[in-house]
Amino acid sequence: MGAAARAIKTMGFRHLRLIDPCNYLDDEARMLAHGSHDILESAMRFDDFEGAVQDLDLVVCTTAKARTAKHDYHSSRDIREQLENKRGQLQKVGILFGTEESGLPNALILQSDMAMSIPMTHSYPSLNLAQSVMVTAYELSPLNQPGKPGTPLSKSGEGWGTLKKQTVQLLNEAGIPEGTPLFHRIMERMATLSANDIPLFLSVISRIQKK
Repeated sequence: MGAAARAIKTMGFRHLRLIDPCNYLDDEARMLAHGSHDILESAMRFDDFEGAVQDLDLVVCTTAKARTAKHDYHSSRDIREQLENKRGQLQKVGILFGTEESGLPNALILQSDMAMSIPMTHSYPSLNLAQSVMVTAYELSPLNQPGKPGTPLSKSGEGWGTLKKQTVQLLNEAGIPEGTPLFHRIMERMATLSANDIPLFLSVISRIQKK
């Protein structure tokens, strides 16, 4: 956890959320954090996944290999472009990492909007948690440049969050409830929409709901 905090701060990020964490403030964690104690000390703690992501517009999970929980697994090199393509339509994005020992369970991968993996020449030895955080933070660090064209997060953009809620409602009304393969496949593809596509789909859904 200390090394992960250091990676986060080095790449310009500030917010760390922990779900049912270990003792992340012990001496070893502080030693490895080295100048990033503020990231550890200000970390938000949650008892479960639902609480940790309830205010996030988009959740990208990380996994070392493709699983049956998702059809599409995006390279870490492509995720920044995916977020940039939604510029102005997102407020908060979370990157979800699993435990050091076993990674993420399929249930959490399924509940995430998108899935990401880090391309490697060999599957073993795999990256540890802190290394995965470092690579991901590095890939996304250009998004932290103030005033950079294409920066995806905005103070007012709520397009994707609204689209996600309305799509879930529409699918439920259409008899495609959460938990079914079709539901999750539709939501998975919706997550890849660009900023230009989101208003279009919001308009279509609004007209369908009026009918």
